[in-house]
Amino acid sequence: MDAILIQILNGLDKGSAYALIALGLTLIFGTLGVVNFAHGALFMIGAFCAVTLQKILTISVTTIDPERTDFLGNPMKVQTPYVENWFGPELGAAIIDWSVPLAILLAIPVMVLVGFVMERGLIKHFYKRPHADQILVTFGLAIVLQEVIKYFYGANPIPMPAPSAFKGSLDIGAWLGFDPYSIIYPTWRLVYFFFAAIIIAGVFAFLQFTTFGMVVRAGMADRETVGLLGIDIDRRFTLMFGLAAAVAGLAGVMYTPILSPNYHMGMDFLVLSFVVVVVGGMGSLPGAVLAGFLLGILQSFASMNEVKSLLPGIDQIIIYLVAIVILLTRPRGLMGRRGVMEE
Repeated sequence: MDAILIQILNGLDKGSAYALIALGLTLIFGTLGVVNFAHGALFMIGAFCAVTLQKILTISVTTIDPERTDFLGNPMKVQTPYVENWFGPELGAAIIDWSVPLAILLAIPVMVLVGFVMERGLIKHFYKRPHADQILVTFGLAIVLQEVIKYFYGANPIPMPAPSAFKGSLDIGAWLGFDPYSIIYPTWRLVYFFFAAIIIAGVFAFLQFTTFGMVVRAGMADRETVGLLGIDIDRRFTLMFGLAAAVAGLAGVMYTPILSPNYHMGMDFLVLSFVVVVVGGMGSLPGAVLAGFLLGILQSFASMNEVKSLLPGIDQIIIYLVAIVILLTRPRGLMGRRGVMEE
């Protein structure tokens, strides 16, 4: 039972990342009809927003520490981050320690801007082009962004520590009434799951309960009719592209303590997330979220040693096997609209 619960927790952790990226992919496809293969690059850019903020906060100045001396007895020169000089040692150290959550404040405007530039500068020219053209151009854009990140940040992963308050693990077993220390799980992974749940709930609430969101949902169902009512639906869809970019960016920011940022992380998550979108149903937001968590849990169980000993390599292909079965039996996906991806 303990092993099953741990695998479910692992699946929710992976599923959270899949669901957030797939949610953005589905928003873009549902509003603009564009298959955006550069969406994984947005996840990567969000992660490197956290890296950038950490580098800025740790920029140091050489100071003299009279309380410390070298072997000759001279006051020692030390490197002190500017934020510690400006805000004091305690507050400055706390700001650096919380650089990952604080990077959300940087990532939101950066990702919205990147989304606007991407949509207005490139993607709008491919709205009426075949999906194959959209895939090729956005995949090419993803490669360009990937190489730009590699040029400025290097090819090696960059470790990003979680805040000290969330390091270590929690005794989940004691919370659930099991034996103490029977289920130990990393704290930050639980934080990521709850963060993802808040973002997903926020997006659905925005679409469901705001006038802007209602117009967008109407435009997703019947774009021409909404346009005939005198509503500038194109501008609203552009804003939704920015929102989708922000969701992917925030997913990348908070995932950095789990997976050290590297230049190819966006491509790694993109392929899996696109499979999630197809399984959930192209254009279906609930389907994207459901499929994200479902496939994350399935992948987690497939990675158990007992399963891999019976079916070697199953953890690497389980998601694709599920996708094949779903598409053969239900081409529109679990919750896709009738006629989408069906003849």
